[in-house]
Amino acid sequence: MEYIELRNGVKMPVLGYGTLQIAPSLSKQCILDALHEGYRLIDTAASYFNENEIGEAIKESKINRQDLFITTKVWIQDSGYEKTLNAFEISLKKLKVNYIDLYLIHQPYGDYYGSWRALEELYRQGKVKAIGVCNFSAERFVDLYMNSSIPPMINQVEMHPFFQQKELYYVLKKYGCQMQAWGPLAEGQRQIFQNKTLMKIAKKHHKTISQVILRWHIQNHIIAIPKTIHKERMKENMNIWDFELDEEDLTIIATLNLGYSEIIDHQNYKTAKWLNQYKIHK
Repeated sequence: MEYIELRNGVKMPVLGYGTLQIAPSLSKQCILDALHEGYRLIDTAASYFNENEIGEAIKESKINRQDLFITTKVWIQDSGYEKTLNAFEISLKKLKVNYIDLYLIHQPYGDYYGSWRALEELYRQGKVKAIGVCNFSAERFVDLYMNSSIPPMINQVEMHPFFQQKELYYVLKKYGCQMQAWGPLAEGQRQIFQNKTLMKIAKKHHKTISQVILRWHIQNHIIAIPKTIHKERMKENMNIWDFELDEEDLTIIATLNLGYSEIIDHQNYKTAKWLNQYKIHK
């Protein structure tokens, strides 16, 4: 495994295991399988409804806590200072750990300034090792950065060959914030696994398209958290340390950028309305 050092010196695995849309009934075994295949960064969220099962898997694995990197997130419904502190304690209990490695504001909506004050407090108390945000556009990120006492260390966003987020990438780099990619394989959309351009590069390196894409993320210093429920795919996604893409490959992949998301647009008012209406508890 390779690691990236965050602005506060915390080292984070550059490749992790995402758990979005993994049913609670499957989550425990999936985490055990992922840990067996060498994953140590596990990404979840209160809104995924699988924190409890992930906690059970972590406990059953008997892997030393300091060797794991656990990420979870606070949902919009729990935005604001007090509600975020309460939501954090619930996640901590479900995950059966005594600290979280990375705690994130899940969406750029609601009282995320109040939530950020809570994250800063949790960080000062040592209950979290790093704090950050998800899905923040460049202007929202800079505004939060300019009005915080502890700047965000991570911005987890959709990022893959079809949506390369180039402006955001450079803004985050300028402000010392690490980009992390959710949906690094584009959630399989636009027939990415049959893409002829990527297939040609994959054949050149005797690798799969998934391996090429994940290698592309890593060589761009972007943390990736692919999700799969299949053990053979977990193994495949981890087997990316024995090759490198060359400059020609990187130049070709750059041409695949559409410049927009076909999964979700966080700057669309309908997205803001939909996500604010989505409740994870009564």
